[in-house]
Amino acid sequence: MAEFGEDGCLPPPPLDAGRTQCFGSVLNGGCVGRAGNIPGHRPGNMVGSGSAPGGQTGADTANSSVGPDRKAELPRRSSIIKDGKQRKERKKTVSFSSMPTEKKISSASDCINSMVDGSELKKVRSNSRVYHRYFLLDADMQSLRWEPSKKESEKAKIDIKSVKEVRTGKNTDTFRTNGTYDQISEDCAFSIIFGENYESLDLVANSADVANIWVTGLRYLISYGKHTLNMIESSQNNMRWSWLGELFDEVDSVKSKHITLCAAVQLVKKLNPGLKNVKVELKFKEFHKAKDKSDSDVTKDEFIEVFHDLCTRPEIYFLFVQFSSNKEFLDTKDLMIFLEAEQGMVQVSEDTSMEVIRKFEPSKEGQLKGWLSLDGFSNYLMSPECHIFDPEQKSVCQDMNQPLSHYYINASHNTYLIEDQFRGPSDVTGYIRALKMGCRSVELDVWDGPDNEPVIYTGHTMTSQIVFRSVIDVINKYAFVASEFPLILCLENHCSLLQQRVMFQHLKKILGDKIYLEPPKPEDCYLPSPFELKGKILLKGKKLGTNCTASEGEVTDEDEGAEMSQRMSIESAEQQTITPKKFQLSKDLSDLVTLCKSVEFKDFTTSFQSQKQWELCSFNEVFASRCATDFPGDFVNYNKKFLARVYPSPMRIDSSNMNPQDFWKCGCQIVSMNYQTPGLMMDLNIGWFRQNGNCGFVLRPAIMREHVSYFSANTKDSVPGVSPQLLHIKIISGQNFPKPKGSGAKGDVVDPYVYVEIHGIPADCAEQRTKTVNQNGDNPLFDESFEFQINLPELAMVRFVVLDDDYIGDEFIGQYTIPFECLQPGFRHVPLQSLTGEVLSHTVLFVHVAITNRRGGGKPHKRGLSVRKSKKSREYASMRVLLIKAVDDVFKTAIQPLREATDLRENMQNAIASFKELCGLSAVANLKQCILALSPRLTGPDNSPLLVFNLTLQYPNLESQGLLPEVLKKVVTTYEMVIQTSKTLLETSEGVYERILQTQKAAMEFHENLHDLAVKEGLKGRKLHKAVESFTWNITILKGQADLLKHSRSEVQENLKQIHYAALTSNLSKGGGATGGSSGSESRGRHSLGAIPEKATAEELSDED
Repeated sequence: MAEFGEDGCLPPPPLDAGRTQCFGSVLNGGCVGRAGNIPGHRPGNMVGSGSAPGGQTGADTANSSVGPDRKAELPRRSSIIKDGKQRKERKKTVSFSSMPTEKKISSASDCINSMVDGSELKKVRSNSRVYHRYFLLDADMQSLRWEPSKKESEKAKIDIKSVKEVRTGKNTDTFRTNGTYDQISEDCAFSIIFGENYESLDLVANSADVANIWVTGLRYLISYGKHTLNMIESSQNNMRWSWLGELFDEVDSVKSKHITLCAAVQLVKKLNPGLKNVKVELKFKEFHKAKDKSDSDVTKDEFIEVFHDLCTRPEIYFLFVQFSSNKEFLDTKDLMIFLEAEQGMVQVSEDTSMEVIRKFEPSKEGQLKGWLSLDGFSNYLMSPECHIFDPEQKSVCQDMNQPLSHYYINASHNTYLIEDQFRGPSDVTGYIRALKMGCRSVELDVWDGPDNEPVIYTGHTMTSQIVFRSVIDVINKYAFVASEFPLILCLENHCSLLQQRVMFQHLKKILGDKIYLEPPKPEDCYLPSPFELKGKILLKGKKLGTNCTASEGEVTDEDEGAEMSQRMSIESAEQQTITPKKFQLSKDLSDLVTLCKSVEFKDFTTSFQSQKQWELCSFNEVFASRCATDFPGDFVNYNKKFLARVYPSPMRIDSSNMNPQDFWKCGCQIVSMNYQTPGLMMDLNIGWFRQNGNCGFVLRPAIMREHVSYFSANTKDSVPGVSPQLLHIKIISGQNFPKPKGSGAKGDVVDPYVYVEIHGIPADCAEQRTKTVNQNGDNPLFDESFEFQINLPELAMVRFVVLDDDYIGDEFIGQYTIPFECLQPGFRHVPLQSLTGEVLSHTVLFVHVAITNRRGGGKPHKRGLSVRKSKKSREYASMRVLLIKAVDDVFKTAIQPLREATDLRENMQNAIASFKELCGLSAVANLKQCILALSPRLTGPDNSPLLVFNLTLQYPNLESQGLLPEVLKKVVTTYEMVIQTSKTLLETSEGVYERILQTQKAAMEFHENLHDLAVKEGLKGRKLHKAVESFTWNITILKGQADLLKHSRSEVQENLKQIHYAALTSNLSKGGGATGGSSGSESRGRHSLGAIPEKATAEELSDED
């Protein structure tokens, strides 16, 4: 077969339709979202079936659709064909993800049968060569063989009893050193570790589902060996059968041993509400037809068989087997490990496991014995407890005592409109909807109305009118239904003095003491906090000067409607200047405005010098974008103290929305959205304000709040002082995808694919997509992993979008948008929403989430996992030179402690990364998983421990219990390096931390007089501006590096806890047994997530010699 040429390219073989492509690239582009109609957007199928014109295979077609940068594949040459023999005709490999006719894998028996039939797998060698071989399990299940091979058939095999473990992913030295590492899918790769020297056979399947079949089947064989057949046969009487039998008997009240087809369908539907009636009924009829059965009644065996076929999710079964020590159920210890190591739960005990079992296990036997069956495990994973959204964020969890300007505020534009800006109707339901959704800033465009009653509508347009009083009544009723924090009423007042008095009377009478009337205190530098303003309504509008004693005065009119009308009437390319009008303002109405006085923005210099904190500027979207582009640093600094409101361009007469992220990244608090218009932009707004209990206020990132800090809104690189995070997302499967709206002509079939989009600062914007799964909306399997670097996690959002690849026009199926900070790690379900925001019933994505960091930091149980950087020269944080000698001398004192801080962190992280590699685990694993993966290999043939952890010491040592093989000596050495670097960090970091803080404190003493010092040094103009910027940069670096060191201490302490916990769980602590009384086969089978350093397979597997 073909091996890799000198440039490392391998012509990919044809792939089966709908399967994960294992070699090739994925799309990674800018922040371009997808929602609803996407004119001109028709991505090609990522995976093709059969041949394309011109002899191009489906896989080639897939690659060519990825993008123009893809390199052309090398043609096959006779010189690189290793076996000239014609391959035998083979039965098609079993798959469960693609076509309805293919068999679904849902049991150990299915896996074993598939392995006996055989699969084509790619064998990877450390010399960057890849060989196509046909692998199969002997019928007696004692050996694994492959062909073709030039060696004797007895040598081209591995005895199952010699297999030590099966390792998923690219987690052996052979994979890591292979020149094609980046081309191999993590989800299609697996390794078989065997023999006394822990050699590795490294394989890549054509799809992730085929890899899962082999991994699951091999783990089952390792656990039960020659008893595998007996176990498979006995599983017919497992907990599922007894539970379903009892349910059947309840329906079969007359004990006739059969029930009607209708009753059987309803029973299956009750157990799995997402299934369609017609699909269940069709499955029963298929079974009856296969058995030549004439009547339609359903027996117990038929009912159980149909349930097994329709309701077993293969991806959950594979996961279940991975964590089950006996492969048939999870006991309390298995479940503890899953909850803590995978799901990120803390303080888990066997009582926690029992609570989960009592809540989700459907069988009485499982409830009594403390066992979680596959159905109980599925129930748990589908429950709200495994929702991707962090439950802590479902209530107010952020500090609400910061100044109002330090929060993003959920805001609505022209709240009264329920359609477009020019001709659409106005209705009070616009206010009800917005307030119920947690909106904290609504708009009232008030004009003179008939019968001396002011009305609300967009002036100079054909929008309908609603009475001002009725809107105030609705606001009074719903203002604090969704949130107790302050509500801002943005008044655009265009009324005569007579009707202004009516407005004032309605406001006072209806809202009463809810209106905040306390004048700002002159001594305060910032606005009050949301906590201080709870239950209060703030009026934003024009205000008369303090020296005005008359009952009215003149102010400038705010008229967005006039601006829009004028823009529409101008046909020339050049826009005319719109001259603001003056109008008379009632003093009574003026006095209701306290903390949100509307003023006109001139420029940043003027604002920094003269604007008061209670004065608020409104920015047209176009002007705000120009400020963000031309003055990104000034815009961020401006928003530290002042509220900024951004409203859509008057040209958006169709009520389309701007991208709120464009202005959130500048710190703009009030970005007004057209709530009546669904789509990507509203998805981002709704998703963003889900956090912090959907209270309408979200605390901005610290770097955008601190008085002295450097942040540029348009940064396309990492943010100084902020630790980049790595987000690892695996899209596993989907459930119950509906047809796209209006797709009746296409029928019931959808061809779904998933986009994962990252929205945030420019450096973070990215997107990647899965393959297309053909003709499967019920349970498509994607099994594709993606990785994103997030440079400013506090401002990032993740959006999952499911699209139909085969419908012209509206290809949107569903989406879910979530702030990065709200992601829960582990195996999670994502509830999809429609284009208009409704939750789609039973429509979910199943994903795995892991968050690691390159430089430490974060919540220890959630994202405090170290990841080693690529082997480049170490980068140290640097101080910028200000050209002010006294200040530069102070910053120079930080150079050495900053280097020491970096060394402490990265030495610890590199040691942990090496240990993970040695354990055969990927970067997303934690130390608990590492120890658990090693535990089965740390015992001798007689189950006596070879190594134990001495937990009596502050830093747990690994102590040998006799003579160790070389592979375990390497484990000890690498583990000792983890402990040594962790100990050094804990014992010396505090001193380094204090030295960094001392430099920061000394430098801040120059802050107030920095401008004068710079002038004395002869700096002016651009150099003066640069010196001030460099000062804030240096302070930001010092704060950030001190925080990273502090977080690293927390990370080390969490790691030591994980080691302690895992040693106790594995019974490898000093004084405890190695296996806790379990049998050898059970001990070996438990937690085969990875294990021991492997030795690259040499001549014994060298079938190409």
